[in-house]
Amino acid sequence: MSLHVACHDQRVPTTNAPDNARATSSRATAIPLAAYSRSGVLEGVLYGHAVILDPAGNVSQSWGSTTELFFPRSSNKIAQATAMSRLGLQLPQHLQALTGASHSGEAFHIEGVREILNSVNLTPAALQTPSEFPLDRVERDACIARGEEPAPILMNCSGKHAGMLATCVINGWDVDTYLELNHPMQQAIKTELASMASADIDVIGTDGCGAPVMALTLPALARLSQNAVLSESGTPARTVADAFRTHPEYVGGTRRDVTHFMQRIPGLLAKDGAEGVYTASFADGRAIALKMEDGSDRGRNAAMAGILVSMGVGPELVKEYLDQPLLGGGRVVGSVYPLI
Repeated sequence: MSLHVACHDQRVPTTNAPDNARATSSRATAIPLAAYSRSGVLEGVLYGHAVILDPAGNVSQSWGSTTELFFPRSSNKIAQATAMSRLGLQLPQHLQALTGASHSGEAFHIEGVREILNSVNLTPAALQTPSEFPLDRVERDACIARGEEPAPILMNCSGKHAGMLATCVINGWDVDTYLELNHPMQQAIKTELASMASADIDVIGTDGCGAPVMALTLPALARLSQNAVLSESGTPARTVADAFRTHPEYVGGTRRDVTHFMQRIPGLLAKDGAEGVYTASFADGRAIALKMEDGSDRGRNAAMAGILVSMGVGPELVKEYLDQPLLGGGRVVGSVYPLI
């Protein structure tokens, strides 16, 4: 899970290759968190790392490495949205949730992004997200059927980018350079993430959306979601946590596991991230973070479901992620399931 780079306050060069010796050592610490079977045969195992914190912030259980750095990707959006709130971005609660979303590209998501931009007299042309189709397959297919092209507003991070742009306008900052690491917006995010995760931010790369992404350990990522739910009511972090939990469909989408987990488990705050990352925290402060080595969604949501059940969540609440169908010839011949 190691990044295999040493980089201080700069983007990690995309041409950097990992050190093979360290990569081998790092991968050796991963353990099986999920598996998939076909026709009664174990076809493969999905390896990863995970941690559970108690309400006091201590590691109560772990799998694999708890000390190596990795990029939490969109799981860091809890802190990014909190920084925006702290800097004065005040929106209706559903739009506040959208500023920390990895949305599916459903119609209400796209309309919400437009609302955020309209609130500061900006248009989608200000977005610096890459042009993409919606993350959700149903929405993507619908766009293609309508003859639409990929667009920045359809990209799953457009809500976050709209929020950053709105925050820049509120504070009188340049909107053309809002993704640069030395921009006040990104420096505020770095400060917020370090505070919420109780961690030094020494390794910074570039996320899929073009924004800086800052590396953490798994316990630090778990502390991020933990601090959000344990913050006092009305604080920026709690404002974001409450927005996520009240409007989970804006954080993910109507067909997404992160939305389902928050809808079904009272008080749960959850945020998924690309390349097999997840964090979640119960209202009592117990927190989870995990990273799948192969970056798979199916391993990520299966492992998270298994951990949630191990912590007392009723299996019926997450049943479709405990036994995910694997098809052969158009019929179910196996499944993906947690090993926790």
